[in-house]
Amino acid sequence: MMKTTNALWDRVGQWGPKAFLWLGASLAASAARAVNDLPGGPAVNQLDLHPPVTKIASELQWLHNFMLIICLVIFVGVFGVMFYSILKHRKSLGAKPANFHESTTVEIVWTVVPFIIVILMALPATKAVVAMKDTSAADLTIKATGIQWKWGYDYLKGEGEGISFVSTLDSAQREMSDSGKPSGDDYLLKVDNPLVVPVDRKVRIITTANDVIHAWMVPAFGVKQDAIPGFVRDTWFRAEKTGDFYGQCAELCGKEHAYMPIHVKVLSQADYTAWVDGKKKAMAAAADDPNKVWELAALVERGEKIYAANCQACHQANGKGAGPIKAVDGSPVVLDADKAKQIHVLLNGQNNGAMPAWKQLSDTEIAAVITYTKNAWSNKTGQVVQPAEVLAQRGK
Repeated sequence: MMKTTNALWDRVGQWGPKAFLWLGASLAASAARAVNDLPGGPAVNQLDLHPPVTKIASELQWLHNFMLIICLVIFVGVFGVMFYSILKHRKSLGAKPANFHESTTVEIVWTVVPFIIVILMALPATKAVVAMKDTSAADLTIKATGIQWKWGYDYLKGEGEGISFVSTLDSAQREMSDSGKPSGDDYLLKVDNPLVVPVDRKVRIITTANDVIHAWMVPAFGVKQDAIPGFVRDTWFRAEKTGDFYGQCAELCGKEHAYMPIHVKVLSQADYTAWVDGKKKAMAAAADDPNKVWELAALVERGEKIYAANCQACHQANGKGAGPIKAVDGSPVVLDADKAKQIHVLLNGQNNGAMPAWKQLSDTEIAAVITYTKNAWSNKTGQVVQPAEVLAQRGK
C-alpha cells in the first residue's frame, strides 16, 4: 500500500503543475456534485426516519424507536445469558453438565413473558394503525391516480373542489438523468405541478391507478397507500407546518418507476385560498370550447407540447417506441383514415393497460395530440381531429 502511494505521488511530481490543476479540477467537480439535505425530503447519509410533520408520523417514529429498544433488550438478554453460559460453564474450566428434566415454572415463565412483550408491542401499534385508517370528517378529499409514470390529482370535496391536474417529473430533471449529469438537492423529485394543500387541515387521499399498481408515499406524513387499478383505497394526513414535502411511488411500476416523484406543497390557509382562486381562474381561462374548429398548424403546435409532457416518456421523442411500447411513427392506427380508432385508444387505453387511458385530458388536448401524431415524423397524413370528434366518443 505504501509503495503504491509513493508511486502515485512520484507520478504526480513528474506531471508537475498540470497534475495539481487536474487534481484541483477533480475536487471542484466533486464539490459541485455534492448535495445537501432537502427539507421535507431525503437527507445526506440519512439513518433515521424523516422528521415528522404529522401526528401519525410522530407516532410511527416513536413506535419505531420503542420496538427497537424492546428488540435490543431481548437481544442483550438472550445472547448475554447464552455467552455467559458458554464462557463460565465450558469443559476447559471443569464444568460438569447438569442432568435435569422439564421445569413447569420455566415453561410458564417463557410462555408468559413473550406474551406480555407481544401485548406491549401490539397495543400501541394497533392504536396507530386504527388512527391511520380513520379517514372520516376530512376537510379536503383528493383523488390521487397513478399513471405510468405520473400522478393525476382531482380535488373532490372541500375548498378547491373541481380542480384537476396532472403532476409529472420536470422535463429538466429527465434531461439531467438522460445525460448522466445529476444536479440539485431535488434531483428526480421536482415536478411541474405539485399537490397543494392547506396546513392543519385533515386531507383525505383516495388512491387508484389507470394501469398497474403504484403507491402514494410521503415519508414526512407517515403515509404510504397502494394505488390499485379497479380498486379504491384511502389514507389521510394533517400537516402541522407549511413547506415542501417529497415522496415517490413506492411500488415497482415499470421502467420509469424512478421518474414518478410526489411533491406536496403545504400552504397557510390564506395562501391556499389564494392558490385555489388563482388555479380556478387559470383553469377557466384554459378551458376550450369543444365546438371550436381549429386549424391544423395550431393543433399540431399544441399537440407537440402535450406529447412531450405525457407521451414521450414511453413512445420516445422520435415516436419509435421501445420494447413492448408500440411505435407511433408509422402506426397503422395513426395512419388510418378512420380517426375514431385512435380517439378510442386515447380515451380507453389498450393492451390491458400497457397503453393507459387519457380521459383526464380535455377534448381539445386529445384532439391536439392525435393531430400532432398524425402529422409528425414520417406520418404526414394531413388529417385534423377536432375537439367535437373527441367529445362525441367520450362515454362510448
